[in-house]
Amino acid sequence: MFKGKMKLGDILIQEGLVTQAQIGEALERQKSNPAEPIGEILVEMGIINEDTLVEFLGKQFNLPYINKTKELLVPETEVILGEYISKENIEQYKVLPLSKKGNVLKVALIDPLNLVLLDNLKVMTGFDIEPVIVGKTLLSAAINNFLEKKDKTDNVKEEVRKEESVNLDKTMAEAAEGQVVRIVNLIIMQAVSDGASDIHIEPNEDGLQLRYRIDGELSFVPPPPPALHNAIVSRIKILSKLDISEKRLPQDGAITMKIENRNIDMRVSSIPTIYGEKICIRILDKGKVPLDINNMGIDEHSLKNFKDALGKPYGLMLVTGPTGSGKTTTLYACLNHINEPSSNINTIEDPVEYKLKGVNQILVRSDIGLTFASGLRSFLRQDPDVIMVGEIRDAETAEMCVRAALTGHFVLSTLHTNNAVQAIDRLVNIGVEPILILSSLVLIVAQRLVRRLCPKCREAYVPTQVIKDSFGLKDTDIVYKPKGCEFCKNLGYKGRLPIHETLVIDEDIKNLIAQRSPSNVIEKKARENGMRNLRDSGVQRIKEGLTTIEEVIAATV
Repeated sequence: MFKGKMKLGDILIQEGLVTQAQIGEALERQKSNPAEPIGEILVEMGIINEDTLVEFLGKQFNLPYINKTKELLVPETEVILGEYISKENIEQYKVLPLSKKGNVLKVALIDPLNLVLLDNLKVMTGFDIEPVIVGKTLLSAAINNFLEKKDKTDNVKEEVRKEESVNLDKTMAEAAEGQVVRIVNLIIMQAVSDGASDIHIEPNEDGLQLRYRIDGELSFVPPPPPALHNAIVSRIKILSKLDISEKRLPQDGAITMKIENRNIDMRVSSIPTIYGEKICIRILDKGKVPLDINNMGIDEHSLKNFKDALGKPYGLMLVTGPTGSGKTTTLYACLNHINEPSSNINTIEDPVEYKLKGVNQILVRSDIGLTFASGLRSFLRQDPDVIMVGEIRDAETAEMCVRAALTGHFVLSTLHTNNAVQAIDRLVNIGVEPILILSSLVLIVAQRLVRRLCPKCREAYVPTQVIKDSFGLKDTDIVYKPKGCEFCKNLGYKGRLPIHETLVIDEDIKNLIAQRSPSNVIEKKARENGMRNLRDSGVQRIKEGLTTIEEVIAATV
């Protein structure tokens, strides 16, 4: 092992590869060209070869080195070379990038002591530079080989680019054709008219299929001709300001259209499949979904708990449930309920589904560091009264929501848990102290959506005694089943309505949280204090003739 501060000449003498006299002769030659390293002079004199020089430079400075051609020309080199250092700079500085890991770029060069070069490379590439020592002859050969290949590759890329440009022009022309424009407009307008929440345009091995999600259920719609698939996708991507030339990566965009005298917001997602690009359009129709807690079909018991919580000046309110259970819509309705000119309301969402007048809405941009946690941190410097955080995903966001609720703000957010009580466990599991939870929480709402029976064709029937006993139904309770008519398009259902489990954080629940009581103990006490669980709420809707036993079972299993 060599000491880092030993001179190269001393190392070579110590190893018996040169004599003191030879080093003296090399030093004399160096006087005529002081910039030439002593190692290169010894190579020119024929005293040592280039491989020996490289090996000992590496040992002297404790740096990696390469003295074999096959080690230098690693596959990754050809991929990244022209990406990080230009052809001109490779030729000028005699350097060759080898690989990149994180923010470190490994570069082959001759002189590891050229600090000016290392600094220039760092500025040029934006990466930290890890030098790898290579002999002049080997590096020159590798650079020449690379430049020759790069010229060929660049020529091929230019031909591909020209071809893609021609294809892109053709695609844009097809997407602008009247037939394609009409088909796309018809697909969207029909979906809005049918009350669909999502449109799926899906290529498969048999051609093309089109499906609408209506009241939570996907149903097939006659698709357009498969030959128009690419043009239809391009038309939708143009409308949503996506890159129509990019077909390999998922993309997300948005469209706003005026349909039936109202503005309809749509979120567009494209993903590459083995059969082509699949498009999903999420329809956000504020005219269809009343963002008013008084008109959302919330039962009286739950509605009272909602309003009591929203009337508090500070605290934390959580809405829980799986994806697609209407949590965000409920939060918007809550914001509308407390939205007054005297209130400063800020939201951070991913994505922003509805634009609310008088509310400051922020879109999460993780790619630039704008996360739920960082947005919430900024909100606290904006003198907010009410804060909505789209979702609590991590410990930092959870703790900031709790602390914001404890310092005079009313905070609303969502969690992915199966019921209301599990939200407490979830907060504890991600690191929030129970004392902070019991001090901040005011209400936890678990929510599901069930399909609403069509009021024009529902049919009364008598369920079995087993079903009656299981759901606590009396003989006097009238139970309905779906039938199907023109009004509901023979589905038997028309629209959806929520069922809720509302856990009020009263003194009894706070004491149990402080004692770190298990979920079943907290749930038992909450039910003793009047909490209805999701099944209870669903049974109430069955008794009211609004939904079916099958829907409640599916939502509360």
